[in-house]
Amino acid sequence: MAVAFTFPGQGSQAVGMGKDLADQFPEARRVFEEVDAALGENLSKLIWEGPEETLTLTANAQPALMAVSLAAMRALEARGFSLKDKVAYVAGHSLGEYSALAAAGFVSVGDAAKLLRTRGNAMQAAVPAGEGAMAAIIGLEHADVEAACAEAANGSVCQVANDNGGGQLVISGAKAAVELAAKLCTEKGAKRALMLQVSAPFHSALMAPAADIMREALAGVAKQAPVVPVVSNVTVTPTSDPDEIARRLVQQVTGRVRWRETVEWFGANGVATLYEVGAGKVLSGLARRINRDIVTGAIGTAADVEAALAALA
Repeated sequence: MAVAFTFPGQGSQAVGMGKDLADQFPEARRVFEEVDAALGENLSKLIWEGPEETLTLTANAQPALMAVSLAAMRALEARGFSLKDKVAYVAGHSLGEYSALAAAGFVSVGDAAKLLRTRGNAMQAAVPAGEGAMAAIIGLEHADVEAACAEAANGSVCQVANDNGGGQLVISGAKAAVELAAKLCTEKGAKRALMLQVSAPFHSALMAPAADIMREALAGVAKQAPVVPVVSNVTVTPTSDPDEIARRLVQQVTGRVRWRETVEWFGANGVATLYEVGAGKVLSGLARRINRDIVTGAIGTAADVEAALAALA
């Protein structure tokens, strides 16, 4: 049975992440050095020492999480692991798709860091502060959430941004519309409708200016076919075609992160084991709620690297 590697998105960051990988694997430390050089700043210091509120800023969290994921990959590879030989597919949650692609050789680590810094800044700048919002809706059917969004939008933007599985959907758009949709979801029987502390309405049509910026940014970097097919957030289909991958990454800025369907796709296509590569265990928890038959594992520390190498030998 096949193995897939998944790569976490924003919200998985924590001060100190990746430090023991850098301390124990020179190859992992070099990833952080590459990212620092590409961005022209000491992001590693922020990752390892904080402050947390600065690390959490979108423009910092995105390249930081990618750096930790790639440090874990380089630690595996330093011990003889081959992604191409051992893993059938890769996928990542939102920014994690860039981590997955860098791990599979689509872009260099330095270019991935620059792309994510550009992406973070562009998403932040697309909507004036306070005009957009996101909310998590727990325990309500997909169709009911869609209906609430449609009713609340009333000419503005309100849409499902993330289908995370396990009964969790995230909606995004204009602040007043999202607040109304959250209220409507509660009235329809949602267990919880929680406004999220985010800086912009990610994965909504309001991100269109950021999509234009990313189209240009992606056109300007060297791209290669990944050694392992990537399952896209927006299409939930695998591809290794560099031009198609770039198109999907542009669509991803305004499109839905279809994570529940991604895990279901893995299960339907012979994947028995999912490893989450990088910081935290958010995706592992979601996968267990979506498909209890899939075995999950995390590779975010030096100890995790050793355990994964033994399991994947």
